[in-house]
Amino acid sequence: MLPSQALPPTVVFALTALQALASDTFIAAIYEHAVILPDPAEEPVSPDDALALMNKNMDVLEGAIKEAAQKGAHIIVTPENGIYGWRFTRESIYPYLEDIPDPVVNWIPCTGPSRFGPAPVQERLSCMARNNSIYVVANIGDKKPCNSSDPKCPSDGRNQYNTDVVFDPQGKLVARYHKYNLFRSETQFNYPKEPEAITFETPFGKFGIFTCFDILFYEPAVLLVSKMQVDTVLFPTAWMNVLPFLTALEFHSAWAMGMGVNLLSANTHNTSMAMTGSGLFTPEGPAAYHSDSATEEGRLLLAELSTHPRLSPSYPPAINWSLYATSIEKFPGENKTFLGAVRKDMFTFSELRHKAGNYSVCQGDLCCHLLYQMSKRKDEVYVLGAFDGLHGSLIKYHWQICTLLKCPSTNLSTCGQPVETARTKFEMFSLSGTFGTSYVFPEVLYSRVQLAPGEFEVLRDGRLKSKHGTSKPLITATLFGRLYEKDLPHPLRTSL
Repeated sequence: MLPSQALPPTVVFALTALQALASDTFIAAIYEHAVILPDPAEEPVSPDDALALMNKNMDVLEGAIKEAAQKGAHIIVTPENGIYGWRFTRESIYPYLEDIPDPVVNWIPCTGPSRFGPAPVQERLSCMARNNSIYVVANIGDKKPCNSSDPKCPSDGRNQYNTDVVFDPQGKLVARYHKYNLFRSETQFNYPKEPEAITFETPFGKFGIFTCFDILFYEPAVLLVSKMQVDTVLFPTAWMNVLPFLTALEFHSAWAMGMGVNLLSANTHNTSMAMTGSGLFTPEGPAAYHSDSATEEGRLLLAELSTHPRLSPSYPPAINWSLYATSIEKFPGENKTFLGAVRKDMFTFSELRHKAGNYSVCQGDLCCHLLYQMSKRKDEVYVLGAFDGLHGSLIKYHWQICTLLKCPSTNLSTCGQPVETARTKFEMFSLSGTFGTSYVFPEVLYSRVQLAPGEFEVLRDGRLKSKHGTSKPLITATLFGRLYEKDLPHPLRTSL
């Protein structure tokens, strides 16, 4: 018998590619990482100290990547800020940045690390991919010099970008994406001049990539799916959970269902900032997901996903999100309504006063309709709510939301405030609205911030319905619509 030998990475990659080509599925992984953070500092640390911190985080990520590869994963996504954290000013983040070239240069940092100057982080990530024969997705910082005579060039002579990179199983840089929709606290980074629609082909489908806050906007999120026709979206994120509609699990799962693609969502884990909630989401619902607000531990998730979900027999049919609500011959008369704030957004609410009922509530151009029956009415208050308007601070964007929502107490003034637990179950509910958009994302969230996979459906006429009642007490059932055409201009557009 011949002694066993480890196959070269190129051979392993070829075999993996052939295996993937022969299958309608692939194995995807994400890692929710409890990031080791730097000490807060106004002044930059030395490059050696910056690299030392990043290597500590990459040690953890490398362990997850090895484990994922051993379990057969073809690709793994790691979180936004997963290598250096977020405690930075523009100046203090500089030692953590590297020059990341355009992938057209055909570069394998693992075998040619000095080709574009010092790049120890890219070299190590490339070697992780190459040594484990797996696609590796990571979030790092890019630096690009600019001409000081250009009025758009920052005073320090460089642009700094929040950047995703993808290395293939040979370690080659195959994708680079600069985050376009920066969150309000990301003052250490610049906006890229134009939104980037980044895609790349794999043996198991066409992939697109964007970062965190980007998911709420047309560019690049909707553009990648609707125009570029990607099969799977890679999504590094550092998502701070905000009830009742924007926890990572509920919105990211809803987005995958509403857009009809796979979403590989890898969240940063930091309970003090309410960061947790990662998953492998599909058009049919979550394949695997995890949320943990009790510990500071990372978590690896794997799942087998459809290579081309649009070709799957179970792919959801096209939905007319306003068909049912607009077809009601005489929309039920106005119930007694009141205003309540969900953060700073003023919703129009109507209290559900009975164990069963047929309610409607309107705001702006949106009317929401609810048919429901509670299993047993508890001493809890639920409302039907509608919102049609702009949300946000630095970047404003237009929501249309219909929601069946639990209030924190029997005091109606609390309706719209965050609540994580409930005791009331529903025998049935049917929620619909007169949406002015085809981009609507269905959410159902149970008590203790749990998803409800397989327990609800969206009919082709736009009704969000429970299948057989709710198996657990309900926090919210929501149709979250986005009218992208009513968004205010991107801050970059207003500054040009």
